[in-house]
Amino acid sequence: MTLRANVPPEQLVLELPHRAAQEAEDFLVSRSNTAAVELVDTWPGWPLPTALVVGPAGAGKSHIANVWRLRSGADVITAGRLDETAVGAFEARRALVVEDIERGVGSEQVLFHLLNLAREKAGSILLTSRVAPGEIEITLPDLRSRLRAIPPVFIETPDEDLIRSVLVKLFADRQLVVEPHVVSHIARHMDRSMAAALEVVAACDRLSLAMQRKVTRAVAAAALAEVGKDADDDQDVDDGGPG
Repeated sequence: MTLRANVPPEQLVLELPHRAAQEAEDFLVSRSNTAAVELVDTWPGWPLPTALVVGPAGAGKSHIANVWRLRSGADVITAGRLDETAVGAFEARRALVVEDIERGVGSEQVLFHLLNLAREKAGSILLTSRVAPGEIEITLPDLRSRLRAIPPVFIETPDEDLIRSVLVKLFADRQLVVEPHVVSHIARHMDRSMAAALEVVAACDRLSLAMQRKVTRAVAAAALAEVGKDADDDQDVDDGGPG
């Protein structure tokens, strides 16, 4: 294909989809997530039928849940959409992931029933949350007590070493060769979350293609500024909304 000479390079950059790596070999281990990794590794020998993974946004809860899903054959449902269909999904596989319980539970009665089923039928349920059970608003007293009785497994905010390793992996996934000092610069100046790492690497990829140059420190700085501006814009929207 011949490109028209009068079209600026940045106009030729297409937003191509990039699959987020979510399998076991894509999960990088550090001291911030060791406990969650051990939780997956010890299944099906959990001491309790239900486990709870707690961590901040972007820490890797969904990734660790997906690794367990692949291992256990579990279905996945968001807590806000929980209804009677989840009971059939659990009974079919004896395993279920219920994500984001801190954002509200579609049916507290169904979740309580599921926790009972897991105990009665030797099944397993993995819950994820951004906050500990005591901070979650639950109306049903029995469910509230049951959740608070589950020992949470914490994923901490990713440390700089983990973020650096994640960046190297994400750049490699996109077949981008980036100098170590550039990776270190990005790791020091970005938000420490997996979501931020994905955004920065995507921005670096897009900008390097538009500028027709490799990912240098200057390109990385531009990507960080772009991602930071997007985050500020999102915060402005959030601040102006209800709640």
